[in-house]
Amino acid sequence: MAELCGCCSAFKPRYKRLVDSIFPADPQEGLVKSNMDKLTFFAMKSPEKLDRIGDYLAQRLSRDVSRQRNGYVRIAMEAMDNLLVTCHAPTLNLFVESFLKMVQKLLECNEPQLQVLATSSFVMFSNKEEDTPSYHRRYDFFVSKFSAMCHNNHQDMEDQIKTRLRVAGLQGLQGVVRKTVLDDLQVNIWDKTHMDKIVPSLLFNLEGSMERAAESPREEERPCDVAETVFRDLVCRASYGTINAIIRPVLMHLDNHQLWVPNHFAVHCFKIIMYSVQAQYGYVVVEMLMEHLDQNIKQDAQIKASIVNVLAETVLIAAGGSIGPTVLEVFNTLLRHLRLSLDSDTSDPQKKSDEKNFQEAVINTIGEFANHLPDYQKIQILMFVMGKVPKVTDADPSSNNKEVLLQTMLMKTILKVATKYKTVEMSSAFPSSFLEPLLKMSMVPDSGTRKIVQEILQTLLDRHDNAAKLKTVRIPKDIVQLDLTMEEAPRQDFMFMKKNGSLFYWHLYENMQQSNNKVDNYEALYCTMVLLLLEMGGGEVRMELLRLALGIQKMAIKNSLPVTHQSAILALVSAYMNLISQLYDIPLFCEHVDSVIAARTKKASHLLPDIAFNRHNTSRSYPKNMAVTDDLLFDVDVITSALEARGHDTSRLSVPFVTRPSGLDAKSKPYTVDMNISMSDIHSTITDFESATTTPILVRRGFSAEEITFDSMKKILEVNPKQREEDEENRRRIIDSFRNGPFEEIVAKNEQRAQQIQDKVDEILAMIAQPQHSPGGSPRKPIIEEESVPIYEIQFPELFVY
Repeated sequence: MAELCGCCSAFKPRYKRLVDSIFPADPQEGLVKSNMDKLTFFAMKSPEKLDRIGDYLAQRLSRDVSRQRNGYVRIAMEAMDNLLVTCHAPTLNLFVESFLKMVQKLLECNEPQLQVLATSSFVMFSNKEEDTPSYHRRYDFFVSKFSAMCHNNHQDMEDQIKTRLRVAGLQGLQGVVRKTVLDDLQVNIWDKTHMDKIVPSLLFNLEGSMERAAESPREEERPCDVAETVFRDLVCRASYGTINAIIRPVLMHLDNHQLWVPNHFAVHCFKIIMYSVQAQYGYVVVEMLMEHLDQNIKQDAQIKASIVNVLAETVLIAAGGSIGPTVLEVFNTLLRHLRLSLDSDTSDPQKKSDEKNFQEAVINTIGEFANHLPDYQKIQILMFVMGKVPKVTDADPSSNNKEVLLQTMLMKTILKVATKYKTVEMSSAFPSSFLEPLLKMSMVPDSGTRKIVQEILQTLLDRHDNAAKLKTVRIPKDIVQLDLTMEEAPRQDFMFMKKNGSLFYWHLYENMQQSNNKVDNYEALYCTMVLLLLEMGGGEVRMELLRLALGIQKMAIKNSLPVTHQSAILALVSAYMNLISQLYDIPLFCEHVDSVIAARTKKASHLLPDIAFNRHNTSRSYPKNMAVTDDLLFDVDVITSALEARGHDTSRLSVPFVTRPSGLDAKSKPYTVDMNISMSDIHSTITDFESATTTPILVRRGFSAEEITFDSMKKILEVNPKQREEDEENRRRIIDSFRNGPFEEIVAKNEQRAQQIQDKVDEILAMIAQPQHSPGGSPRKPIIEEESVPIYEIQFPELFVY
């Protein structure tokens, strides 16, 4: 009886009659809008009926799908969509279950059009915000199905249908992510099971973007474009704890499909990731790339180089946010891979070329990484890399070759980082813990490494972009042709050179004497010397550099270097003297330099840069015997008189250049010296001696032989106000005399004081040289010749007897 009643529409429940009324007799007429409005009003008025309405619609859709009545299927899905959008009842969860069953039913069928229809309904549902949470809903099927649609490649289908299915699958995955990522009660979409399906599906379709021309317009319906949009949306929703769930399958996909070489697609992927991820999580991507590089340590150099290049591109973008606290660890990892690459032994030319490319990639990555660090961290990186430079020993020649190669690569790394640093103060650019080992590296046997060290010095010294104009050694008539930029050095730089100038001078001097120097080495040394002159060449520094040039000239004549080396050194000195004479702008000085250059042009053209630095020279370009007459050399006396006529202090020029500073042993161990001690500092030492009738005994100034007691010490510590005022007045008078007094008067006073001290010293030296006599008239034996007394016969005072 119930079955008979069910067959009659009059006996059906109202919700069924309303549902049946929305289906027309002919499916081509579409949804009956008026009846759909009635069904919607009924659902809103009686929300408890929603679950029944959903079940009934699902039954009708299942029946129509099995009967292939696609028109009615479309009407059922349209009705479900309208109800889903309109209703906001708390009981909507039960209706959603029926809706998802209908979507799943359509996705399981083999009709592409119905699959696309189901996907569009699901995307609409994913954009709807639900008022009540769902504890039991799962989306595993949808993740798997949409991922399968993304990989659709059936040969029987038309290309247009394939494209529509792929786009639908991508949009469905985006809907799943959007629906689940913000709801903690939903399935964990970041789980490995889901990400291993979602991410490869996106990357599979994203590969098509590499085939599209850069100038072609972007099409919304292209799978590659939709995949990029979905991928960006997925990455931007990731948090600190979930970003690795995306990066790990990306790396696996690149490995499994051998997409590292060439690495255009890998770079494209990680650019999308870095531009989409939250800025504060960018360093996590960098760390994961570093870990992946460690995992591929035994792979081919091409693969490792591609990973490093991707890392370099990633670092450029990551620097806009936080790159993490483990900066030194990143550099340490890269340097370790550089060391392992240098240790690899291979005879295959192709593999050697690949290893070299990998090493260059590591160096470039370090440079790009350092470029986005603050300046103080760049200096720390320089010191960190310098600490990794190995020391070459004489134990194993084969290992020495590797150590020398590692030295060269690390110097290139330091040079790359140095190019990213902008020098403001020399003391900041050259801390002692970096300057001393760097200058020590300038003395290594390998000429290529020495040249790189000079380039590092030039990069850090050059604050006005003059280095590029000084790469070739030449003698212009007017230095204006060089277009050099000069500014007065700040006082901090003068203090820096007063402390460390001797290190620069000595190492430049010693570098000139290296027997395996090439033209590049001498050109680099010339550039460094000129940059020192331009950047810090004031007063004493300029005089010391002039003294250095004259010392190098003297060394070149006396040293037993090859003729080619001697010619290059003397040619370098001539170019340097031409430059420094024009900077002094003293006519006598300039005339002397011009006369020497003219004499060399006539008699010894090989002592000028045009020939000495010509790389196409042969043995015929040089004389067999290096005979240099005085008219071909720069005369110290002429230069001194020219400078003295202009009031310059030339006392240092008369002092021969010291070939090894005090405090430096023969093996060039680290040291700290100060060579800039003026001659007046020698005379400033005051020594008190007793009268000439007694043995000269050195005593401290102000020392008294009176008995030392507590009261006497107390009196010494007490400050007399009157004495303090007198001292202050005396100090003020001295300062005023130096500030306001005539220059000639100040010079005269100092010369008189120096002469008095010199007379006293001469008197003491003469007294010591003469034999001493005792008051009785008998000659007194020197102290060092007194007969030694056995220790047990010495009579000690009672005060020292315990």
